[in-house]
Amino acid sequence: MSADLIRIVSRDSPMALAQVERVRAELAALHPAARTEVVPVRTTGDKWMGDLSAVEGKGAFTKEVDAALLAGEADLAVHCVKDIPADRPLPAGTAFAAFLRRDDIRDALIHPGGLCLDELPAGTRIGTSSVRRAAQLAASHPHLLCVPMRGNANRRLEKLAAGEADALLLAASGLERIGRPDVITEILSPEVMCPPIGAGVLALQCREGDSDLIDAVSGLGDPAAHRETTAERMFLHVLQGHCNSPIAGYAQVERNGDLSLRAKVFTPDGKTVLNAHEWAGALDPAILGTSVAVSLLRQGARELIDGIAH
Repeated sequence: MSADLIRIVSRDSPMALAQVERVRAELAALHPAARTEVVPVRTTGDKWMGDLSAVEGKGAFTKEVDAALLAGEADLAVHCVKDIPADRPLPAGTAFAAFLRRDDIRDALIHPGGLCLDELPAGTRIGTSSVRRAAQLAASHPHLLCVPMRGNANRRLEKLAAGEADALLLAASGLERIGRPDVITEILSPEVMCPPIGAGVLALQCREGDSDLIDAVSGLGDPAAHRETTAERMFLHVLQGHCNSPIAGYAQVERNGDLSLRAKVFTPDGKTVLNAHEWAGALDPAILGTSVAVSLLRQGARELIDGIAH
């Protein structure tokens, strides 16, 4: 690869910029001659602190990043897969170049008094704007209260300290990325809090025609992350969920190479939970994703999703 400059575009939040530094470090190890520079952009999702569905929800964290890529202002975009809408194709003219090795997919509880989730007293206010987290808490811990809270992880920790909530739920990998694993009280297993689709995976996105760049960065890709993400995104695509529909799930490549996908669809009050769990066997990941989605549709997922205002 030539020593051309690679301009990397990303959200301007501390976590997003930490993710870019990981990409720069991995690129430098793979291609020591390559030069990189960061192009930070402020996205709609970062500017708007209200309900995401009011700003189209989907793509709120990716639209401006995609625009910079397509306008030629940057060459490579770094996205959290969980922020990339899966019910519609990637913006025309762009393609995924790699999915990086997956980080922790689990959620973490932060409670200043050091209590675990099962120890929290009735009425404890949990700060989260995630419909996925709120629905699962309503199902498993109905005595707890969810209070809407947006903003990057640092901002939410400040709001917690200011007393706007009694505890927080945040992604363990995100806290790791911003160097704050010290605040974690308890890491919740996926059985307790099923993660969002694409949890813990960073995607590199390029313009379709930039084949030299795609070749250069594809070496950062992780085969297991690619298989898991492909299954999860196809699942979400077939399900056609919207940003107010509580959908959770994760694929897992076992040590022997077997791939499974576990997924759930909830009503926002947590009273209805649809479950599916399938193994791929010889199926490719996209077929597994489709199969799990169809299994949930057979259980009534379409009516459940369409019945939620968005």
